[in-house]
Amino acid sequence: MIRGVLSGFLRIYQKFFTLLGYGSCRYYPTCSEYAKWQLEANPNLFKALFLSMVRILRCNQFFDGGIDYPKATMNPTKNSKFPNRKCSVKYWFVPDAHGDRWKIIKNTFSKGHS
Repeated sequence: MIRGVLSGFLRIYQKFFTLLGYGSCRYYPTCSEYAKWQLEANPNLFKALFLSMVRILRCNQFFDGGIDYPKATMNPTKNSKFPNRKCSVKYWFVPDAHGDRWKIIKNTFSKGHS
């Protein structure tokens, strides 16, 4: 319920308010897209909100910016909902160097809705 409301606010923000400051985000993916991915992929809501807020606070001239994919602390192989069904892939979970966390990368070749 709460995730749906927050996702709705993000969609409204992305549709209307990003036009005012187009191209002002210092990171890829943008801060609003980062927050959206965190809400969709991170199982802990408070951690997703915290990481999104930290990202927004870093989006200023004192930080370099660059590519910063969201991270999740879940194992996608253990949490798969449909192991025997054919489904579209919305996100790729790529393990980081330590192997205990995953980077979330959006599948741009997906034919589904984003």
